[in-house]
Parts: sequence; structure tokens; C-alpha cells
Amino acid sequence: MARTIQSLERAAAMLRLLAGGERRLGLSDIASALDLAKGTAHGILRTLQQEGFVEQDAASGRYQLGAELLRLGNSYLDVHELRARALVWTDDLARSTGESAYLGVLHQQGVLIVHHVFRPDDSRQVLEVGAMQPLHSTALGKVLSAYDPVAHSEAVEAPREAFTVHTLTDLEDFEGVLDLTRARGWAADVEETWEGVASVAAPIHDRRRMPVGAVGITGAVERVRRDGELRPEIVAAVRDCARAVSRDLGAQRF
Repeated sequence: MARTIQSLERAAAMLRLLAGGERRLGLSDIASALDLAKGTAHGILRTLQQEGFVEQDAASGRYQLGAELLRLGNSYLDVHELRARALVWTDDLARSTGESAYLGVLHQQGVLIVHHVFRPDDSRQVLEVGAMQPLHSTALGKVLSAYDPVAHSEAVEAPREAFTVHTLTDLEDFEGVLDLTRARGWAADVEETWEGVASVAAPIHDRRRMPVGAVGITGAVERVRRDGELRPEIVAAVRDCARAVSRDLGAQRF
């Protein structure tokens, strides 16, 4: 059985205690409930307070859950809602294009895959939910970088690794691609991340018109392109999917 980290277990127990009991608890109450020495409990509380997970009332000295937990909880709910809203539409996208469909969100300095629909054939495929993709070279990443200011900053400030001979690493060229993405409403990756693979993606917006993710397809270049150009019916299907998910999230005029 894998070893656990005792301090993390104690911190988690402390957060559960604050979430499930009275609104505010004193140091003695917390230490007693968790069978901890006051010094140990105070050290954990101080660390949680520094991270914003716990707040201390100045008048009473009692502790309560902090605003950072609310932010993290809202982030989880946003992603959960996005995935729930996209389930049917991404299934339709994979079926109509014959390619794998992906739903991605910004996470740290990359794209986190939160939903993946297999290509509808009998080929062997690997589920990529939880995988990370780069911002600067993938279609999903370019979409997020074009529409989300935070993603844009991450993509601009981080090193842009050349995965293939087609990867754009120059900042001016990259910014030009983002301008084009915003102008036409979608992005592409033709062998910029993986040899022989092409992708198309479009942005998803919520009711506040904020970019909350990107949806796209990925497949072999010879299937996604025709006569050297991306197949227009695939581009249209990806954009239609993005608009449908955005509408389900309350966005207008998508």
C-alpha cells in the first residue's frame, strides 16, 4: 500500500472539520477534535492560512474556511459543467467527422484534456483524459491563447519548444497565428505537434462571453486535409460544436 503524507492527511482532516462543524472553531477545539498537540495544529492552520484555505477572525481568533477554497470549488464546478454540457455535442462531432474529439481547458502552462471521444472505428485507441498538451503548437492551445488573456500570457512567456519542423517558435509568427485565429474563429495544427497528425479547434464561451475551454478534432493529415487544405466540412463541424456547447452554457450569438 502506498505511503501517505501525515501532514497532508492532518490538513485535509482540518478542512473537513471546518467545513462540517460550526462556522468558526478555536485552536483548542480543532486540536482536541483531531487529537493533535496545539503546536502541531497551529502550525498546520498557519500554513493553510498563508495559502488562503483558512481565515482567522481577528476579534475572536477562531478559524474558518478561506476564500481560496471557494475559488477552487468554483473552478471544479465550471469544468464539471463544461464537460457535462459538451458530452452529447462531442459525441456528435466525433461521429460526423469520423475523428477523435477533445475538450480542453487551460491548466498551469498547458491544455488539460477533460473529455475525449474516440474515433468511431475499430482501431485501438488510448483514452487521453488528464493528458496535457502544449499551448503554442496545438489547435486547442492556440484557441485558448487567442481568446484567454491568461493563456496568452502563459504561451508568450513560456519557452515554445519545436516538436517538429513545422512548429512555430518565433513570437511574432505565433502572434500572427493568434490574430488569424481570432479573425476566423478557429485554429489549426498541421503536423506542428505530432508528425502526420492534424487538428482543428474552436473556442467555447460561457454566459459572460468568457472563454472557458476549447473543443476540437484530431486525426491523420490525409483524412483531415484534402488537396492540401483542411476539409471545410470538418472546420464547420468543429465550429458548430463549439457554438452548441457555448449556447448550452448560456452564451449568446454563438
